[in-house]
Amino acid sequence: MRVIPLQAGDCLNLAALTERGAPWRLQAYPAGFSLLLHPVHGPVLFDTGYGESVVRAMRRWPGVLYGLVTPVRLHPQATARAQLAVMGFAPQDVRHIIVSHLHADHVGGLRDFPHATFHLDRAAYETLRALRGLKAVRRAFLPEALPADFEARARWLPFQAAPPDLAPFAQVADVFGDSSVWAVPLPGHAPGMVGLLVPEAQGLSVLAADAAWSVRAAREARPPHPLARAAFFDPTQEAASGAQLRAFLQARPHARVHVSHDAPEAWR
Repeated sequence: MRVIPLQAGDCLNLAALTERGAPWRLQAYPAGFSLLLHPVHGPVLFDTGYGESVVRAMRRWPGVLYGLVTPVRLHPQATARAQLAVMGFAPQDVRHIIVSHLHADHVGGLRDFPHATFHLDRAAYETLRALRGLKAVRRAFLPEALPADFEARARWLPFQAAPPDLAPFAQVADVFGDSSVWAVPLPGHAPGMVGLLVPEAQGLSVLAADAAWSVRAAREARPPHPLARAAFFDPTQEAASGAQLRAFLQARPHARVHVSHDAPEAWR
């Protein structure tokens, strides 16, 4: 296995909201996603970052509100589809996309991969599926970003008791049934959010999605501003997930960490 961290666009937000004590200035946050090169399944995506479906949705009401709260920047050649094409992968080559959660900056490119199966926690979809209009935007969910056949192509992650060597996570899902990719529950920021544990040749990579807004916050207790926590789906659950992630990483200090909105340790 090999994990290649990428980004599809970015958004602007106040640094002080993402980390308590940071300055009150605008900062660009990448819409990160990852390409997993699987020895059997080929190119596998973990999220997609932004995509043209999000840009189109922000041109109409109420999606325009999403763009006002978090201004989005996306060059046409920065989409997941365009970047994979440069690497030699056609859209039909991507047969599997693991979805961390359904916020627009994570699923904006799903429509570009018409042959992919979507692997996600059932709670991520069931909690949001009926939301439309302002209620959906309030949850950073733009239903237009999902393919029309999303439900038919969705496969719910088969969570089960975690093996002892993955403690303190109590539940995990062996995504492909071969121990190559483990999904772990990290809910709170969004319903049903998951991260990934991927054993690579050089060691373990932890793809933590939005369980933290920086690699430093994933390893240390650096909570976001209370105003940001108020927008989380379940702030108490989010804090518990963050603590569990930190405990996992403290026991594995050599693991590489990728979070969606910070430069991955691999880039550094």
